[in-house]
Amino acid sequence: MSLLKDRIIVITGAGRGLGRAFAEDCCRQGAEVVIAEKNIEWGQQCELELRNAGHTATFFPVDIADPDSVKTLSTDLSKTCKKIDGLVNNAGLATGIGGKTFEEIDLETWDLVMRINVRGTWLMVKALASQLRRSDSGRVVNLTSDTALWGATKLLHYVSSKGAVIAMTRSLARELGPDSITVNAVAPGLVRSESTDYVPKERHDLYESGRAIPRAQYPEDVVGAVSFLLSEQAGFITGQVLPVNGGFVF
Repeated sequence: MSLLKDRIIVITGAGRGLGRAFAEDCCRQGAEVVIAEKNIEWGQQCELELRNAGHTATFFPVDIADPDSVKTLSTDLSKTCKKIDGLVNNAGLATGIGGKTFEEIDLETWDLVMRINVRGTWLMVKALASQLRRSDSGRVVNLTSDTALWGATKLLHYVSSKGAVIAMTRSLARELGPDSITVNAVAPGLVRSESTDYVPKERHDLYESGRAIPRAQYPEDVVGAVSFLLSEQAGFITGQVLPVNGGFVF
């Protein structure tokens, strides 16, 4: 099955972890993938491996916290892509920020999380909106987190940022709906990947024992939902939040 045949999909933070898994699955589904990644080494490696597997993938460096960098990405893509069919706002900051109560979080870290997770998501949609409008079935998928649905402790800045992404998703769905662009959010649980190795074992255990399907979650558990929402089959689904977490949150 080729859900995304001939569609051009931009994925932020696609160098590793969930973003890399999304890029691989979109390629398997027939898409041309733009690897929008801050880390040049990861981005180039992802591009190389996907191309060696026979897929069409191109790496473009971008720092979603930097408006000038996002603008440069948009300009570069406008020169190489007549249209963009899908945007996956996957890039975000979570690594190393957990474990502090709301009273212990410092202002600098709070602002950094908001700048990347909230403002960066908005900047990407804003920058690529005109190219998404050129598609007859534009799709935006924002990655949020199920922590915003159950209120995880000692992670207030991250939880708040992901809650803001959910609210943003709903407003963007209404603003972009007249252009036949859908905007949805996917809310994974804690995923086992190289980017979550820092998470304490007790946090993983909390998730794995509390799910209706009591096991670890892996990137492969999330990719199907994202690829579907990027496809033409999801054309009448918008403004929705889909928890993909094995039933930790209903």
